[in-house]
Amino acid sequence: MVVPTAQPQTPEQRPPVPGMVLWLRRLWLSMSRPLISVVLAMLVGGIVIMFTSNGSLLDRFSAALTAYQYLYVGSFGSLFNFSYTLTIVAPLILAGLSVAIAFRAGLFNIGAEGQLAVGAMTAGIIGFKLGAWPGWALIPLMLLGSMFAGAIWGGIVGALKAWRGAHEVVTTIMLNWIAFFVTDYLIDGPFKAPFQANQTQTLPAQGTLPKVSLFYNHTLGTFLPKIAQPEGYLVDVGIFFALLALVIYWFLMARTTFGYEVRVIGQNQKAARYAGISVKRNIFVVMAIAGAISGLAGA
Repeated sequence: MVVPTAQPQTPEQRPPVPGMVLWLRRLWLSMSRPLISVVLAMLVGGIVIMFTSNGSLLDRFSAALTAYQYLYVGSFGSLFNFSYTLTIVAPLILAGLSVAIAFRAGLFNIGAEGQLAVGAMTAGIIGFKLGAWPGWALIPLMLLGSMFAGAIWGGIVGALKAWRGAHEVVTTIMLNWIAFFVTDYLIDGPFKAPFQANQTQTLPAQGTLPKVSLFYNHTLGTFLPKIAQPEGYLVDVGIFFALLALVIYWFLMARTTFGYEVRVIGQNQKAARYAGISVKRNIFVVMAIAGAISGLAGA
């Protein structure tokens, strides 16, 4: 007796996968690695806490749980704590994007900290020198100035990498120290606050980003419930700049020719050159963009 064998289905014969399933699959593939990294980091941190604690094994385990409990409460335990967390998160998001866009091109932007310092320094100089300007003109100028300064700082690295072959790790570390020392000079010198150690003068009020709570009360709060004591919440509208930068980064990398060229360069520079992609120009542009993002984080 001959048993009929099942013929494998060709791609055309297979039933189509629902769009929601494909979306969930892509979401899991994109989120699984960061989630696994966070879980592993927490496990390693818990093990370190257990080894450095005293008492029985149960006491050590309890100490690790207590540490993570305080970590959660301190970050998300109240609206005030959450606002403080967002205040810290905003520049970290921008600095992470600066490193990420360079990494897509196969570059290691170790200089994000220096680019951030240059951006902060430039924004501060503009704020001090033009403090009499109205906020609607001063704040955009400070933000653009910080991005321009960061782009120059990152562009130097990109130019040295593209046209002289200097490794970006070495040049970014060197430029970091230049930025740190110049910033220290400005803090202890021209912009030092009187009778204060390691502290600059206070920027004019119109040169600071408004807090989200105050912005909400003056806009949506006119017809929705207002936030009580809005001055107590620290997060400013810079968090929206960080979230907007995330969207722009995704669109730039996933939906533009420039993003495609950057990804090809990051995977294989020889193949990129063979395909007619200008590797040197893209390396310079990527590092300039990375520097601009870090400079914005400093502002």
